Amino acid sequence: MLPVVSIVGRPNVGKSTIFNRLIGSRKAIVDDQYGVTRDRHYGESFWNGRDFNVIDTGGYLPNETDVMIQGIREQIHIAIEESDVILFVVDTEAGITSLDQSVAQLLRQEEKPVLLVANKADNEERELNATEFYSLGFEELYPISALSGRGTGDLLDEVVKLLPKEKDEPETSIPKLTVVGRPNVGKSSFINALLDDERCIVTDIPGTTRDSINSKLIYNEKEYILVDTAGLRKKAKVKENVEFYSTVRTDRALKECDVALIMLDAMRGFEEQDKRILRDAAKYNKGIVIVLNKWDLVPEKDTNVHKEFEEYVYSRVPMMKYIPIVSISALNRKRIHRVIDIADKVLQERKKTIKTSDLNDFIERILKEKSLPVRRGVKLKIKYGTQVKSNPPVFKFFMNKPEELPASYRRFIENKIRQEFEFTGVPITMRFVQK
Repeated sequence: MLPVVSIVGRPNVGKSTIFNRLIGSRKAIVDDQYGVTRDRHYGESFWNGRDFNVIDTGGYLPNETDVMIQGIREQIHIAIEESDVILFVVDTEAGITSLDQSVAQLLRQEEKPVLLVANKADNEERELNATEFYSLGFEELYPISALSGRGTGDLLDEVVKLLPKEKDEPETSIPKLTVVGRPNVGKSSFINALLDDERCIVTDIPGTTRDSINSKLIYNEKEYILVDTAGLRKKAKVKENVEFYSTVRTDRALKECDVALIMLDAMRGFEEQDKRILRDAAKYNKGIVIVLNKWDLVPEKDTNVHKEFEEYVYSRVPMMKYIPIVSISALNRKRIHRVIDIADKVLQERKKTIKTSDLNDFIERILKEKSLPVRRGVKLKIKYGTQVKSNPPVFKFFMNKPEELPASYRRFIENKIRQEFEFTGVPITMRFVQK
């Protein structure tokens, strides 16, 4: 699991610019007015051989000072809980403000390492002026210019020194099933239904994923690690902060699992956030099962209704028709075992290996069915293919002019692979290389 560095401070000190500098892209919106970072942002950074997550806690805060201080306080509380290192950003151009002093007072009480970062120190004069921030009570001061990059190298050197030492996580052959989804879709209810079920044997085990609950599940004489990502600690009270950090946790949980059980609420339908979680799971090449919870609340629960919902979901993500959808009622414990059965099927599909001879016979057949196009006067040809990896599956195809292969033909090959070899619930990686 990657360590976490959070960027905190009052509005308009350049937190988003620092974030963009650290992750090397303009992912956060930068503006001179308060409240432009309405959605929090997180990304990955790399420095001196270490990877780590960076969180920009910019956020919208009202102009009333007392409410603003309360909002910042909540952000800092959550950042302290979630982070290994905290960057406290101030503005050398504006000097010390009462809000800076309020933030400093909160951070001085904590045991987490805090680096005081004086941003906008674009020249030597401003760097000298930054010394006034020592009065905030921190031993070290890092004057930087996030815009030009001045001083950021020294800051990152210190950040990496303060990160916790890398631990070798215990290798386990037990597959990890992680339940993810929007708040209040019934993740905990589903987990609890399995925990209380006489057909399942469940024991708590130490979690390697921070703030998730890991249990060992034995079902049909097979072992699984079941990860519940629901809920934040009750200390956090600001709704948007809670939801943001839930997103960060979902991302971490997806990276560490074998199969993502993506839970939807049958009464709320398929929302944009569900689509994002699905795409992230596919991006990380995880096995995927869509679990449609609260099916007991749906009127006229016949086969057609389920089919209509499937078609609705697939219409929103047409490239993901390979993902199975199972409807359940966690409350009534209806079909909760079906989820584990399907997840086990997906695990087996993820490990599947296609023999090279079978794959090349298949390639020969589909090329006869649909000829490769001519590009720039040259007929495209696929010489042969092989599966170079399983769990997750990766195929390599050797051909002339791979850069000219149309995206539509790539999709055709993937669809045909799924028709022939299934790979239910499993993203497929295809690489086309020069022969």
